[in-house]
Amino acid sequence: MRASHPDYAGHLERDGVSLGYEVFGDGEPTILLLPTWTIVHSRFWKLQVPYLARHYRVVTYDGPGDGRSDRPLDSAAYHHATQVGYARAVLDATGTDRAVVVGLSMAANWALELAATHPERVAGLVLIGPSVALPTGSTPRSAHFAPLDPQPELPPSAVADGGQDPAEHWAKYNLEYWRTRHDDFLWFFFGQCFIEPHSTKPIEDAVGWGLETTGDVLVANHHPGAYPNEAVLRSWCEQVAAPALVIHGDTDQTSPLERGTLLAQLIDAQLLVLAGAGHIPLARDPVRVNLALRDFIERVAL
Repeated sequence: MRASHPDYAGHLERDGVSLGYEVFGDGEPTILLLPTWTIVHSRFWKLQVPYLARHYRVVTYDGPGDGRSDRPLDSAAYHHATQVGYARAVLDATGTDRAVVVGLSMAANWALELAATHPERVAGLVLIGPSVALPTGSTPRSAHFAPLDPQPELPPSAVADGGQDPAEHWAKYNLEYWRTRHDDFLWFFFGQCFIEPHSTKPIEDAVGWGLETTGDVLVANHHPGAYPNEAVLRSWCEQVAAPALVIHGDTDQTSPLERGTLLAQLIDAQLLVLAGAGHIPLARDPVRVNLALRDFIERVAL
């Protein structure tokens, strides 16, 4: 059961990959809610769409690898430039000249590239828990931007079941574990994303969505061209002219707050720090996130 059903939905094909998209509401401006890491699909925006669609036009789509889209195993389908091509194709297919672009976690990379290389399409930029290749004062417990050993030496605790995963369970963030223990990795990973108390429901939702794809898809998605390095990222930041907002939880276990703070400085963005929030505050503190989005949209795009 969905709180808000799309006014219309469709599919488009880009570079041989079929993508499913949905459009809600008919207000102005259009809000483009980007997909994030292919481990989940666009339903992770389910607490934003009904609220935003009452005021604006909202466009979502499933990135390659999950949801109503194809699940290619060719790594080229997940290159960062290809991801930006998907976003542009969705804007074109939905008749959207310009949108406020919102990206969670890894989608911050595609949002930044889109704003830097196609500024005429971006009226504003909101980045939530950005997972980008910027240095931090501490080493992130996750390894989003480190090369992954396809057959690492896992400590015994990394394959233990039950109980709270200790820090060394980030050893599960490796290609072979994704292939052989996809379900266990999902429970671990989303437990780290939702560190707030009483997060059972969002964890279960995310694991369910994650089970709609496979470990082989995650492996295909994780390659050197999928995400830009620091030099490329900084060059995009220098080109971003759109007004921007960065939202980051101060207890994010996946992408440290220092990263969001530095990114906000580089693109001259407003920084909203959510006390006690983890990596996906849009699910655990949706009212505050939704109101922050609306306030930003009202200031920059109307």
